[in-house]
Amino acid sequence: MEAKSKKAGASRLCFLCNLRRPVLKRPKTLQQICRECFYEVFEEEIHQVIVQNRLFKSGERVAIGASGGKDSTVLAYVLSELNRRHNYGLDLFLLSIDEGITGYRDDSLETVKRNEVQYGLPLQIVSYKDLYGWTMDEIVKMIGLKNNCTFCGVFRRQALDRGAALLKVDKLVTGHNADDIAETVLLNILRGDIARLSRCTSITTGEDGPIPRCKPFKYTYTYAYFKKLDYFSTECIYSPNAYRGFAREFIKDLERIRPRAILDIIKSGEDFRIATTTKMPEQGTCERCGYISSQKWCKACVLLEGLNRGLPKMGIGRPRGVNSDHNKETKKPGSVAKSIESKQCGSLDF
Repeated sequence: MEAKSKKAGASRLCFLCNLRRPVLKRPKTLQQICRECFYEVFEEEIHQVIVQNRLFKSGERVAIGASGGKDSTVLAYVLSELNRRHNYGLDLFLLSIDEGITGYRDDSLETVKRNEVQYGLPLQIVSYKDLYGWTMDEIVKMIGLKNNCTFCGVFRRQALDRGAALLKVDKLVTGHNADDIAETVLLNILRGDIARLSRCTSITTGEDGPIPRCKPFKYTYTYAYFKKLDYFSTECIYSPNAYRGFAREFIKDLERIRPRAILDIIKSGEDFRIATTTKMPEQGTCERCGYISSQKWCKACVLLEGLNRGLPKMGIGRPRGVNSDHNKETKKPGSVAKSIESKQCGSLDF
């Protein structure tokens, strides 16, 4: 009986150090480990991902996409710590996007400003208002809560590239973790988006675009590590009905049944192969602003044109139709001048 009791007690100790009580069970290994061992293992795994995938070269300027949320806050801390510990030789910067969401972004930007001081990283803030002439508060007033995430996602992606260009960095790193990648795989399957599905699991994307993007957290979960930094994270007030949210709930339900479900979904995305007969969209540049696009106008320009013309739903769900509408309208007298006078998406050239 005493031997069984000792064995039971030992099984409740950390799998790695066998000294402290475990506080979590890792989905990828099913090991129950203590908080201290988790922090150590987490940092080492990120280091190995960086080294094995050759994400950086010494002397490179790297921008960290910093929203003030848990993922980007962990990314800023861990990357700055690993850069110092392993002598990567990187010049790191914080890059934040101010979407203009009262009660959300203004609070999270305060977290980023604290990161700037604590980690000694220069901060660059780029706003939707400066780039596009609109804030998300103004956009939501016009379009409502439905579909507003379409505007925010498209504008933010381009704003990050424009901010990175402003900083003259070689690479941009984001805090997308295993949950995010799995959600994206599922969303692209549901949408039938073959082009994005074929590249969404890549640890580095955009190598043929303005600035490569790296995702060192691709195989990891950041929530438990976030507790180490003692920060409070808030959710966007406009995102409760976001399509991604439903995918997130579905994946979390799967994870309760099968802890490795998220990593399995990512593996499925990695193994996905496109038939050689499949016609893929050809990437070019937007005729209006010079940003990468497979259409005559990039999605940001299409959405912005709709906003400026008082037709905010014009570019939603119809990636080709708006350019056709634009072509039709250019045949009308005076419409060319009106189109030229519309504000382009972004004030930085590519």
